[in-house]
Amino acid sequence: MPVHTHEDSPVMNVKQVHAGSGPGSASRPQPAAQKLSGIFAPIPTPFVNEEIAYDKLDANLQRWARTRLAGIVVLGSNGEAPFLDEDEKVSLVSFCRRHFPADKAVIAGTGCESTRATIRLTKRCADAGVEAVLVISPHYFKASMNSEALERFYQEVADASPVPVLVYNMPGNTGLNLPSSLVTRLARHPNITGIKDSSGNIVQIAEIIANAPPDFSVFAGSASFLLPSLILGARGGTLAAANVIPGICTDIYELALAGRTEEASVLQKKILRLNAAVTSRFGVAGLKAALDMIGYYGGPPRRPVLPLGDTERAEIRSILGELGLI
Repeated sequence: MPVHTHEDSPVMNVKQVHAGSGPGSASRPQPAAQKLSGIFAPIPTPFVNEEIAYDKLDANLQRWARTRLAGIVVLGSNGEAPFLDEDEKVSLVSFCRRHFPADKAVIAGTGCESTRATIRLTKRCADAGVEAVLVISPHYFKASMNSEALERFYQEVADASPVPVLVYNMPGNTGLNLPSSLVTRLARHPNITGIKDSSGNIVQIAEIIANAPPDFSVFAGSASFLLPSLILGARGGTLAAANVIPGICTDIYELALAGRTEEASVLQKKILRLNAAVTSRFGVAGLKAALDMIGYYGGPPRRPVLPLGDTERAEIRSILGELGLI
């Protein structure tokens, strides 16, 4: 049986998980690093008439706050970060930090195409109180984004950042994969404390865990490979599905930590269809539709992304029904 069964179960004390583990852990900024384990939801940005709907966001935040999520990621891929201007981003991050429990981490996505813009946004989000930043790789000039350029980019951002930096490997959106050799070099920077790897390449994830410092936090970037990553030694997951099924995702995490992998495996297989629906198949529009169906506010994506049609919505509703969510 799962460790907990209800979305609003008592919040897990994530500060105790992995805290101080590993021979190199004392070298990192411990208060922030201790929070960076567990399950995080990369939350969508709610819009009404193309504007950020802060009242809807507040209601969603209060509901996620009652779950066992370790925290949230603002301005990730699911947050439609490329569609927001810089002032909108900072305002959104500041609102989330003020309206989310202080004992849960708020991570801000601050990756931009230039090093200069990334550093500026990182500093502004740090001033807003986030515990860490998640930095996607620049990718518009793909031919120029070799390992040397990317390594320098991340090092310069980390040198300038007032808060810990998490690398974000998202080849599905960027068209670039950060190889494990590059990530393990970056992991030795004292202010680069982890990675969200959404590649789905479990061999690459294993190589990073094996070769990075023991206190480097590896997060599965999708619920589809959460359990395999945890078994290998990942510290948690940053999962689109965690917006919809935070209880099940945290059950998998807690069962894996307890060594109850057979029970975790049952849940891992159970969520595969939903995870695909809100990620690779229907993207942000699918995630927002699913949230609408279970009582959160999803709303429409910001244009040019289109909302789902009736056929796709019916499929998501069927999947949610199979999980007992509606």
